[in-house]
Amino acid sequence: MVMFEINTLPNGVRIICEKMPHVRSAAVGIFIDVGSRDEAPTENGSAHFIEHMLFKRTSAHSAAELAFAMDAIGGQINAYTTRENTCFYARVLDTHLNTAVDLLTEMFFDCAFDESETGSERGVILEEIGMYEDTPDDACYERLMSGCFKGALGRPVLGKPSTLEKMSGESLKGFKESRYTAGRIIISLCGNYEDSHLERIKERFSGMEKTRRVKRKSTLYGTTVSVRRKKTEQNQFCLAFPSNEVSSDDRFAMNLLTTILGGGVSSRLFQNIREKYGLCYSIFAFQSCFSDAGILSVATAVNKETEMRTLGLIGDELKRFLDGGVDEDELSRAREQAKSALVMSLESTNSRMLKMGNSLLALGKCLTPDELLERYDTVTSTEILSLAQKRLDFKQLSFSALGKTKGAEDYIKALGL
Repeated sequence: MVMFEINTLPNGVRIICEKMPHVRSAAVGIFIDVGSRDEAPTENGSAHFIEHMLFKRTSAHSAAELAFAMDAIGGQINAYTTRENTCFYARVLDTHLNTAVDLLTEMFFDCAFDESETGSERGVILEEIGMYEDTPDDACYERLMSGCFKGALGRPVLGKPSTLEKMSGESLKGFKESRYTAGRIIISLCGNYEDSHLERIKERFSGMEKTRRVKRKSTLYGTTVSVRRKKTEQNQFCLAFPSNEVSSDDRFAMNLLTTILGGGVSSRLFQNIREKYGLCYSIFAFQSCFSDAGILSVATAVNKETEMRTLGLIGDELKRFLDGGVDEDELSRAREQAKSALVMSLESTNSRMLKMGNSLLALGKCLTPDELLERYDTVTSTEILSLAQKRLDFKQLSFSALGKTKGAEDYIKALGL
């Protein structure tokens, strides 16, 4: 039986842990409920910049020494920044967990924010921005997000060259000190740990000043049509409809709907657009869910000669979904895909740790695997049809195209709208 333990320190820091004595590894993560959405326009890119800087020099160690220390214990250490949160995490053998906790907390609490390192790391991030700009599907999706969500949620996680060039070590340190507060922090620990390890974590974070969790300003979805001309071999397309927030009770049915529509090789879009007509190499549906909003998207890339036919077939497939719903075989396949992915991911202490931390951030609780499986088992085909008719509203459709494109009106016509 899975047993999660949640401790809340007097200052508001929350710690969620799950003991797994039958494994030889442990994973620990520091989750901060701060992402690019929490930045002012002039601060855009700060959270991601700080993610990079925490791997640089501290008062006790250089960046190289921190890297050598983790490699010396055979550990894995990493981080990521999203629109709504940031995470620093490590996975090690259970015998090295104290070292991993010490390194992570040293990075988190004692980053030097050295000005010369800030300058060099800015160059690294600018190259990262260039890399994503040279990835057409990412660039197409970012255009879609910036149109669907005006304001902070629609701005890029990495920031822009114009905002990054004005940031200094001092300004980044100030952003961290004002945002990375106790009420916004969750520690997730999973694997073969001892009570002494948990006490070590509590000791490290008990010194933070007491704060409350901060509620974000709400955001609203808006329709957008974006067409950007760029030299590419294929034209990239991304369609989107407004969808549920991350904590919605609809999320289980919505996951199955997305899987049936475009979540695998047996999905309708893959079987029709790729397998039957051979019009693309990749086509898929996916969700982007946030604390108070979300979108359901369909993405593909095709050559200029077949793009209109492809978009027409996508439109037809979406309308067929609305008219006829799904059959029991489709639902069964999608349900087993979701359940298998869930269960297999739980065989890794790192995956379990990440799932626990993200769940506590998004939901304020953590459902057990059995509870999650039960939620999927209760979804019906009637529920999916009702949800499709609610979500696949063509009046709310947004569209982004990137490549050697035509005009926006041509694409809208091709979709049959």
